[in-house]
Amino acid sequence: MSVIHRRKIAGLRRFVLGAALVTALVACSPIVRKHGYVPVEEDLALVQVGVDTRETVVDVIGAPVATGLLEGGDYYYVASHFRHYGPLKPQEIQRDIVVVVFDASGVVANVERYGLEDGNVVTLSRRVTTSATADKTFLRQLLGNLGNIDTGQFIN
Repeated sequence: MSVIHRRKIAGLRRFVLGAALVTALVACSPIVRKHGYVPVEEDLALVQVGVDTRETVVDVIGAPVATGLLEGGDYYYVASHFRHYGPLKPQEIQRDIVVVVFDASGVVANVERYGLEDGNVVTLSRRVTTSATADKTFLRQLLGNLGNIDTGQFIN
């Protein structure tokens, strides 16, 4: 092979290696996804404690993401930012929660703001049914039922 031909092959190899390296770096960059809605501070400043009602709060800052458990509960606005990095599990990097608290007559009593550093994971609903046959083989279940037979059932 000629020297020029070898230089072209070496240059092509460097180009392919550089392109592969750039592709690998771009593929491993984190992706940030945003979920939910929290009103901005300027809109929250328009909500007046002791004056606004449920209807006026919805008009000023929008409908809440969630409400309290009972009819007429507080309003919750929640926004989270998750970072996805390659094949790893998504990690929550930021959470903002705004709670508009109402008194018994439906008037705003307080506006509270919480962040990720303020919160704990709370299980709102847990629907787990334990199995009575856990860790029992078929033979153990069959023999275990022999003691549950009532002889009075056979006499009648």
